[in-house]
Formats: sequence, structure tokens, C-alpha cells
Amino acid sequence: MNANQLKFFMMGLMVLDHISFFVSDTTSIIFHIITRCVGVFFAYMIVEGFFHTRNRTKYLSRLASAAAIMAVGNSLLNLWINNPAIQAHNNIFLTLTVGLLMLIVVNWTKEVPVLAFKLGGAVVTTALLIGGAMFTEGGTVILPFILITYFTYKKVLLRDACYLLFSLLLLFTSFQWMGDWSNTLLMLGMNSDFAFISVIPFLHLYNGEKGKSTAFSKYAFYLFYPLHLWVIAIVSKLMIMNG
Repeated sequence: MNANQLKFFMMGLMVLDHISFFVSDTTSIIFHIITRCVGVFFAYMIVEGFFHTRNRTKYLSRLASAAAIMAVGNSLLNLWINNPAIQAHNNIFLTLTVGLLMLIVVNWTKEVPVLAFKLGGAVVTTALLIGGAMFTEGGTVILPFILITYFTYKKVLLRDACYLLFSLLLLFTSFQWMGDWSNTLLMLGMNSDFAFISVIPFLHLYNGEKGKSTAFSKYAFYLFYPLHLWVIAIVSKLMIMNG
């Protein structure tokens, strides 16, 4: 499968993680688990874009603009919704912007010959990683995933092994015995960041080709991601208003 085909599949899959208002708690948890691959897949595409784009600055500007537009849109929508339970707060564009900026800094750090600049680049990279992990959607998983993907690029076995180790680390740090296996598994379902590892089969389906290049394929994700979240939030608000 090419990149476009996988992107459209992931866009469809991501919807399942955002419709908890319309489904049971159990179904919501199941959807949450099976969609852990979505964010990291788009993070993988960011690394692909970093290596293949003709203009990294323009690429970064496009992502940052999308993040800013979505932040404004979320804020305006939330003023109308006025209900914390259904407000729009997701903004993976911001996470991906930080991730791409991090790669630009890492790549510059590798190439710059002056030791002082290398140290400065390492400090900036660390600050972006920590700050992004604290303040961006899914940053604790997506940003380390981006770094792993960058440093293991084109080394598939090493890449998958590093993903597995990172997944096990997330499982270890999130695991908490809740008194019995039923409640413990429920807890893991709600804290299932380690399940990002399910992205590996999709990466092996990826044939390395972009697919047909059109304006639609280029900007579909930029439009679909915020619009589907805003539509879900608006429909939820209307349902509450109408009882």
C-alpha cells in the first residue's frame, strides 16, 4: 500500500477514538486501544516527509499553520459549547510540528562542526522533547517515536526492535495492579499508549511510494482531522441541547 492509501485508512480509523460520546464505555475503551496506531503512523509520515520534502522550512510552516488554525478553531468552538465533557481539545498538528522541528534541530546538530553548537543543539532537542511530551497531544509517545524512526530510518529490524522496547517500557510504567485482572485490564485499556506497537504491520504494508500526488491527497488530512472533531463536538452539543 502506498502512503496515501494508508493515510486515508488511518483517517477513517481515527474517528473511532473520538466518538466516545456516542458509544458505551466498553466500546470506547476497545476503540481507544485499536486506534493507538494512528498518531504514530502520521508521525512516521512526518519522518518520511523530512527525508523526502524539497523544502523542510515550508513543510514546517504548513504544519505550524495548521496547528495555529486548529487552536483558534477549538477555542472559538469551545466558547459556544461551554461543556468540558465534549469540548474540542485535540491538536496533533502541534505535536507533529514539534516533532518536525526536533528533527530539523537534530539533523543540524549532526552536521554542524562546532562542538559548542552541537551541545546547544542537544539542549534544544531535549527541551523540545520534554516540553512537547508535557504540553502536546500524545507527545509522550509520538515524539520519542519520531526520534526512534529517524535514527533507525531504513533499518527495519532495528526499528521494529526499538519500537518493541519502547512499547514494553510504556507498558511497564503504566502497569498498576488494581486488585484483580478484570480491573487491571480495564486500567490498561484506558492507559494503552503501549499499544502503539500495532502500527508495525501497517508499516510493513507500506511500499515506500507516495501515491498519486493531488491537492486533495496533500491536504485531505489537514482538513479532515479538525473538521471531523468539530463536527463530532457540534453534534454532541446539539444532542445535549435537544435532550
